[in-house]
Amino acid sequence: MSKIDRISRCDECPIRHNAVCAECDAAELAMLEASKSYMTIPAGATIASAGEPLTHLSSIITGCATMSRTLEDGRRQTVGLLLPSNFIGRPGRECSIYDVEAASEVTLCRFERRTFERMVQDTPHIAARLLMMTLDELDVAREWAVVLGRMTAREKVAAFFVSLARRQAQTDGGRPPARTTTLKLPLSREAIADHLGLTIETTSRQITALRKAGLIETPSLRAVLIPDFEKLALEAGEDDDGGIVA
Repeated sequence: MSKIDRISRCDECPIRHNAVCAECDAAELAMLEASKSYMTIPAGATIASAGEPLTHLSSIITGCATMSRTLEDGRRQTVGLLLPSNFIGRPGRECSIYDVEAASEVTLCRFERRTFERMVQDTPHIAARLLMMTLDELDVAREWAVVLGRMTAREKVAAFFVSLARRQAQTDGGRPPARTTTLKLPLSREAIADHLGLTIETTSRQITALRKAGLIETPSLRAVLIPDFEKLALEAGEDDDGGIVA
């Protein structure tokens, strides 16, 4: 049975309480359910291209995707990491402004763009939830600007693991990360380096340094164990309240 076959109804969906439909009542869910379609995208495939029409707006159900911008000289900067419940596209905008690529196999819940735009206008719960998600993304982008612009390479790698732990915990039930947390890395080390604006050599050295300091363990290439989440957060430059130290 495929991942898509296992999701037969909206109220059985694993991202139901975190996605754009989180605040919908039964009637609104029924309207969304009648309009949705599913698609599975293989790892490495393009989901959206910058400047190209975006015919469908989508929520990620499973998997991970990257948002990036390619400069005229061919350099690429990853500007966002999309995990389950994250939304791809914007109502009222016909074209994507970023390249979106599947970092792993991705399952999407899709809505035809014009149909979804009408639902946003007619359904306050969808519009309000979409606004809240957009504001949350803005907060993440502002914090990530501090990471990229002010932090050392070691702090960047630590901050990446801390951010990923929080996002995975939010998807798994909305609770803060446990003191001992295991991460499933959605990206290769090369992709992590690209996301952080570092070389792969620097990224690998910093991961090794964090491991030698006892702040992380690496049981496999795609898993990271954090023995003490708060200690790693402090290493990433956060204060006791979870904010980035200025």
